[in-house]
Amino acid sequence: MSTLLLNLDFGEPPPKKALEGNAKHRNFVKKRRLLERRGFLSKKNQPPSKAPKLHSEPPKKGETPMVDGTWKTPSFPKKKKTATCSNGSGQPLDKKAAVSWLTPAPSKKADSVAAKVDLLGEFQSALPKINSHPTRSQKKGSQKKSSKKNHPQKNAPQNSTQAHSENKCSGISQKLPQKMVAIDCEMVGTGPKGHVSSLARCSIVNYNGDVLYDEYILPPCHIVDYRTRWSGIRKQHMVNATPFKIARGQILKILTGKIVVGHAIHNDFKALQYFHPKSLTRDTSHIPPLNRKADCPENATMSLKHLTKKLLNRDIQVGKSGHSSVEDAQATMELYKLVEVEWEEHLAQNPPKD
Repeated sequence: MSTLLLNLDFGEPPPKKALEGNAKHRNFVKKRRLLERRGFLSKKNQPPSKAPKLHSEPPKKGETPMVDGTWKTPSFPKKKKTATCSNGSGQPLDKKAAVSWLTPAPSKKADSVAAKVDLLGEFQSALPKINSHPTRSQKKGSQKKSSKKNHPQKNAPQNSTQAHSENKCSGISQKLPQKMVAIDCEMVGTGPKGHVSSLARCSIVNYNGDVLYDEYILPPCHIVDYRTRWSGIRKQHMVNATPFKIARGQILKILTGKIVVGHAIHNDFKALQYFHPKSLTRDTSHIPPLNRKADCPENATMSLKHLTKKLLNRDIQVGKSGHSSVEDAQATMELYKLVEVEWEEHLAQNPPKD
């Protein structure tokens, strides 16, 4: 067994590896100190646990040697003596003394790599900072984003003009329903022989035909002829009727600022003693497109009863009980809706003069 141990003794190869390792380490320490003197490593700050200390004191006897460049490595003869067996029986001495050349190797490689990385970091930090130019893909992406942001601004005038042209005709009709009413009045005869027409009932409906106002009105003068066959007014209707002055104020409050539709509406305004602007007045007895739809002469004044029968296929003002102002106002609004778009376009191009 002793002969086998002597044959497996590798005392001579280790010193060569240790010598090579020590020489590389000494060169590294020299280069590092040279860089420190020249100021390349003056700004280096590392945690004490990771960065090697260049000016640390040599280790005491019995401690494990550290490869940090601050102490001289043991000479080759000393390692050779520690590596050999002392009693000739082949038993090695203490592990620390026997294989001291093996311990620095892993830390040496790690420290050398760390040192190189640190030197590279110091060199890069000393270089001036250069702003990186964007790549082609980044430029294209930024151009697309900017074009998307600016595109709505460029198209904003075009969209506004298109919307204006599209809504030029439809915008009028959209605003009309809110400010459009239809009116119809029933009159009784006052004055000499009942030849003066006085207001006795007034009905106002909105664009959809809903009743906004419907009241019997007491004329300021004595009633001579109730005209029941046409007006539907009787003596009992005047018992609790609203006085003309009060009713007129209520009616004008509704009509002011609105487009008023009526059939032969000038008679209604005359009974109300009121003048409404022509630009806000729509008289279905003088609308040529409506007469054309009814196959009547354009300039002829057709009765509300005839137009309603012809275009709406509905009978109104039938019987001896008289007319209903609510029914007539609703029929007038329905007739006007048939030609509303066409007539409003005509009025927009040829506005009536007040």
